[in-house]
Amino acid sequence: MSKVLIVADHLNGQLNSAVARCVSAAKAIDGASVDIVVLASNAAPIAAEAASIAGVDKVIAISDAAFGALIAQTVAPVVAGLADGYTHVFGPSSSFGKDVMPCIAALLDVEQVSDLMSVESATRFTRPIYAGNAIIVVEAPAGRVVVATIRAASWAAAAAGGRASIESVTASVAASTHSHVLDLQQGKSDRPDLQAASRVVSGGRALGSAENFAVVYALADKLGAAVGASRAAVDAGYVPSDLQVGQTGKIISPELYIACGISGAIQHITGIKDAGTIVAINKDADAPIFEVADFGLVADLFQVLPELTNAL
Repeated sequence: MSKVLIVADHLNGQLNSAVARCVSAAKAIDGASVDIVVLASNAAPIAAEAASIAGVDKVIAISDAAFGALIAQTVAPVVAGLADGYTHVFGPSSSFGKDVMPCIAALLDVEQVSDLMSVESATRFTRPIYAGNAIIVVEAPAGRVVVATIRAASWAAAAAGGRASIESVTASVAASTHSHVLDLQQGKSDRPDLQAASRVVSGGRALGSAENFAVVYALADKLGAAVGASRAAVDAGYVPSDLQVGQTGKIISPELYIACGISGAIQHITGIKDAGTIVAINKDADAPIFEVADFGLVADLFQVLPELTNAL
């Protein structure tokens, strides 16, 4: 029987919503049991949150001051030590997962499966290549642990209401001799988190300036939506890089995505192709974004966005 260990991603005492999506991916393996390991300076409250995810059998809570900031140099050796007896080790394809999971795979001497999109069997999976333009099937060697990052946008979050047991354990944590976290700076916003939001309003280079992005913020606030941006808008300095949507930014799957003045470069489309409904507003009728949009409006965004905002 398959047994999956999920490495929890969390920040400021809150579990990343991608962990529940990792549970869905794990449960797609027939008959798999699912455990979650939480490593934190105080793991108890995060472990309790993880235990409430439906489908989880057990949560392993490890508290240590070394996990005040999660980096591969401290996390990977501990998780690799716990991997004995598990057939799979999963983590979200987030900044945390991309840092930690390759190191876990290296310590276990196995190849990592990146951005797992679907499960065909315990060893056979699909993942995107060529900026999402093609999907390939990969098969991991039988009899060896499978280490994978989960493409959160491809999976629905597992429901709440679970009552998994919580096991508090201690682990020998070796201090890193060459990597140290000096400071963690995080942007603060009253708007929903971009990767977890059900509604997102994004702006592109057509906005023209950081000041003009106000029309995007105004519409997002009326909708209770997160704000995103194309790479071109980020590179132009209109918004900070943590708002970038796309292959080199954040891959998201909101129920509603409104693209304002975004041409639709393939790198951007990769980040939104799993959205439920895509609405495009662009004055260029030939913009590639209209090829993937469910609804398109050929118009001047500076006229349309204020009208939409006032109408809501």
